[in-house]
Amino acid sequence: MRQDERLSLILERLSQTGSIGVSDIARTLHVSTASVRRDLRLLEEQRLLSRTHGGAVANTTAYELPLRYKSGSHKDEKRRIAGARLVGGVATVGMTGGTTTTAVARMLVDRAGLTVVTNALNIASELALHPNLKLITTGGTARSESYELVGPLAESTLAGLNLDLAIVGVDGISVDGGLTTYHEVEAATNRMLISRARRVVVVADGSKVGRLALARICTIDAVDELITDASADPGEVARLRSAGVAVTEV
Repeated sequence: MRQDERLSLILERLSQTGSIGVSDIARTLHVSTASVRRDLRLLEEQRLLSRTHGGAVANTTAYELPLRYKSGSHKDEKRRIAGARLVGGVATVGMTGGTTTTAVARMLVDRAGLTVVTNALNIASELALHPNLKLITTGGTARSESYELVGPLAESTLAGLNLDLAIVGVDGISVDGGLTTYHEVEAATNRMLISRARRVVVVADGSKVGRLALARICTIDAVDELITDASADPGEVARLRSAGVAVTEV
């Protein structure tokens, strides 16, 4: 098992339980306790946990995993979602950060004449290598957790643009809660991007459907379509459709 996979699993377990033991993690991952201790030391240096005698505890009661350590548990779903038809007939696409939107961005690299507007540093760094695309990035304050540029500078850039389509990644989508994320400043920046688009498509794996995170991005009536996978809760999918959201399950 690669180190990045071990780190992802350690952080996932920590986010679920609040504390972990070296011996338990070593047995689960089938690695030595020395390897686990090295992993914990690395994560502590990045301020993602605090080591204790025999294990580690989370620095906060709940947090979003940094993008580079997101689990691959929904990798196949994200690929299928990314492959769904999204940008046919549009000239300008806005994209927020997120693992699923990143997967979508990678599907666009062969499109000629498409303008992509994004506040996500990782998406921008990948698309900048493709001269067939026009890339516009916002300014703003970088969030290491999501690689997004957020805040007033990002919002002022977006306020001056008109988008045919916004492709939005979220931490939660539901009829009652609308679109939500874990960070309130990120929510405000994403709200501005959505407001500049003629059509809004949310791309999210099934685990996000019905989930409610801390900060509201917008109400559900701002969303035209949700593209998700078959693991999404059927009851919430039905409610979203009743609320006027077109839902595509791939």
